[in-house]
Amino acid sequence: MDMADASGTLLLDVAHRSWSQTVAERLEIPLEWLPPLYESGDIAGHLLPEAAALTGLAPGTPIVVGGGDQACGAVGVGVVRQGIASVALGTSGVVFVHDDTYQADEAYRLHSFCHGVPGKWHRMGVMLAAGGSFQWWRNHFASEELQRAQQEGKDVYEILTADAATAPLGSEGLLFLPYLSGERTPHPDPKARGAFIGLNLRHQKSHMTRAVLEGITFGLRDSMELIRESGIEVTELRVNGGGARSPFWRQMIADIFGIAVVTVNSTDGPAYGAAIMAASGVLQVEIPKLCEDWIQVTDRVEPNLVNQQKYEAYYQVYRSLYPTLQSTFHQLTDLAEHN
Repeated sequence: MDMADASGTLLLDVAHRSWSQTVAERLEIPLEWLPPLYESGDIAGHLLPEAAALTGLAPGTPIVVGGGDQACGAVGVGVVRQGIASVALGTSGVVFVHDDTYQADEAYRLHSFCHGVPGKWHRMGVMLAAGGSFQWWRNHFASEELQRAQQEGKDVYEILTADAATAPLGSEGLLFLPYLSGERTPHPDPKARGAFIGLNLRHQKSHMTRAVLEGITFGLRDSMELIRESGIEVTELRVNGGGARSPFWRQMIADIFGIAVVTVNSTDGPAYGAAIMAASGVLQVEIPKLCEDWIQVTDRVEPNLVNQQKYEAYYQVYRSLYPTLQSTFHQLTDLAEHN
């Protein structure tokens, strides 16, 4: 097993990159039941003749250790040195930062795992419904846009983001809480719920679409704030996943985070990261060196300072909403479960 995946088992002494004898003893799990540990890029063995015959690969092909999905994704976009973080905009949203040292979040809000870079670690915050919130909005409230996308041969998300761009920053005082699946970071709460806050008669669909995008981005910034509190300074965000295709959303991320946002030439982050790990093992070249040689920045967006200041005020209101509504969310969830 690779170090990154092993970190998620709760059986690893992450700081020392070895199975935890203490935890294994408490759970009465014999250490010999646990697989050998390898760093990503290590050669764990070679393909046996019978496996080669089944796969069509050459006998003796090196078997190189890969990594967990997020570790591979980070390597695939070059998050392999201090100061660089990634934001993955898939169904869930992940803020991932490289760390040269190990430091645990005592409040259990951030994950502190071994990285796919040998001897390094990462810290990671995960929100459960990032792109998932936008998808929910598309599925239930964008029938006209879906029909138009089909007629014009366009991506419905491009139509929705273009419409959102016509609404003003802050959506005229409308905020969206993206807790449609509960939440994981920074509020580990399965009973958290989504909400629109601040609706009035002036609001149209464009305002609500923009509020969804802003709410998702505010939620992702919550993870970045925890990373900053831990002492890591991030100077560059590498954005990947389906949402990264939108220039409008990339600029919004830069403005809300106050950090430059870049895209890179690799668009299949996790798969490309696994390929880099494989190449590292076969070529005997360190993973950061391969990333430096093979991954190039294709676009860079700097924060708009005026927009950044405006978003800061909205973000502070956003941060106040979950503590205020937590008990209400729990009451509503309990009522729904007992109906």
